[in-house]
Amino acid sequence: MDDFIGEPTDRVIEVLARTPGPFLVLGAGGKIGLHLALMLRRALDRLGRSDRVIAVSRFRTLRDRSAFDSRGVESFACDLTDPAGLAALPNAPTVFFLAGVKFGTASAPDLLHALNVDLPQRVAARFRRSRIVAYSSGCVYPFVPIASGGATEQTPPAPVGDYAASCLAREHAFAGAATDQGNPVALIRLNYSVEFRYGLLVDLAQRVLAREPVDVTMGHVNVIWQTDAVAHSIQALEFAGSPAAPINLTGADTLSVRDLVHRFGAIAGVPVELTGTEAGTAWLNNAALSHRLFGAPLTSVDTMMHWIVAWLRSGGDTWGKPTGFERRDGRY
Repeated sequence: MDDFIGEPTDRVIEVLARTPGPFLVLGAGGKIGLHLALMLRRALDRLGRSDRVIAVSRFRTLRDRSAFDSRGVESFACDLTDPAGLAALPNAPTVFFLAGVKFGTASAPDLLHALNVDLPQRVAARFRRSRIVAYSSGCVYPFVPIASGGATEQTPPAPVGDYAASCLAREHAFAGAATDQGNPVALIRLNYSVEFRYGLLVDLAQRVLAREPVDVTMGHVNVIWQTDAVAHSIQALEFAGSPAAPINLTGADTLSVRDLVHRFGAIAGVPVELTGTEAGTAWLNNAALSHRLFGAPLTSVDTMMHWIVAWLRSGGDTWGKPTGFERRDGRY
């Protein structure tokens, strides 16, 4: 499954043919890092290049080192919050920053600040000569009207809650470095990435299969399959600039949660129950710019939904981490 998600696209291979290595993936032990590192490694292999792809993490959360080492990706165990560990990392002209924390931070403001604000500042200073793609979140934007088509990169940020505010502070750390140091930076505002074990569609499918009611107050969403999200993140290397360039990554459509629940019910052949009434606003991103630059996502919503139902019904595991997409107070 991980090999399937980490398969490089033709356009990723084209971009990496023009991109110098080695490649560092910081915070690689989470939900996206293995797929990103694997896509880099496979694309470089197909180009006949032996550039190092180095996954950096404490490897204490979702992934251990063997998942990387067995696939030809070097693993480097490091606590990025340790100044000595950060200083000991190898230099690299190309860096992906995935480190951060979300869940459980409503009651841990010090941890939120340490990992989402202080750490990006130190990483930006450490890799002052590198091209950096830094992951952020679509929740740096305000709620927007459903009919708006979603917030664009020109929409002024207005984060709701401490987590979203910390994501914007992370962006400011890398953006400030790009301005002061001149190294190119792309800020990936992702909203919402989905794979077999995690994501908004997994949350909905699990509730439908368990015959649980689904609240539709947060009634509209965007999603993108993780292969497409990772591919577009790699392609964003050529969009990075100084000043830093924000870019929205998500699917093309504004999706109705009510409709998604009914579609899951039809796929699974089970009745559904809905509660609540749709709000007139939601966290929605408009990814038209990334689609013009990188191409439209290759995986349809219908395909994702069928894959996820098949995976869950076959006994496939999940990460056990609901996204909390339905929360409107920004508290995680």
